[in-house]
Amino acid sequence: MKRIEALEVLADLTSRHPVVVTCAATSRELASVKDSDNHLYMLDAMGLVGSVATGLALSVDPSAPKVIGIEGDGSLLMNPNVLPTGGYLAPGNLLLVLLDNGVYGSTGALPTYSSRIDLEALATAAGWTTRAADTVDELEAAFLDLLTVNGPTFLYARIEEGNAQGIAKLLIDPVSITGRFTRWLREVHAVAEVAA
Repeated sequence: MKRIEALEVLADLTSRHPVVVTCAATSRELASVKDSDNHLYMLDAMGLVGSVATGLALSVDPSAPKVIGIEGDGSLLMNPNVLPTGGYLAPGNLLLVLLDNGVYGSTGALPTYSSRIDLEALATAAGWTTRAADTVDELEAAFLDLLTVNGPTFLYARIEEGNAQGIAKLLIDPVSITGRFTRWLREVHAVAEVAA
């Protein structure tokens, strides 16, 4: 399964969900498939999808659609503490999708550690309910299954190495991305007030 094929499936399944998306090729490819106000692209913020998605899951109404994080293996390995943090805090409405191609796809395809470190097992050990997928059909089925699970959930998807060709750079101002996402979140979902 190519990354863009996985993102096409995820774009169809997440129109009602807040979606936090990792930087670089993943953000560009998702925006090319479907750019939407419910997408928070983490431009130049590698390794923070799990942190932002966990915090967001803790702040929205738990009965609202789950918060979805779309992460890459290189980015998760930059900040693996999001797994024990999410497992410990255990928001019931969090689903982290890991697209693992085994390389840093935006910086010359240097290998990550994912060929020797089982990231799904790490998530399981940290308290996440996990599923795995190798095809678009398996991805859709596992995603829909995890939507029914209460607690932090982790979908490990093995994807092919390589970026989609002909995808334009994502040149939206990060402030504009945050503004439109925040407006969408306020309009569609109840956001809990943070106690001072």
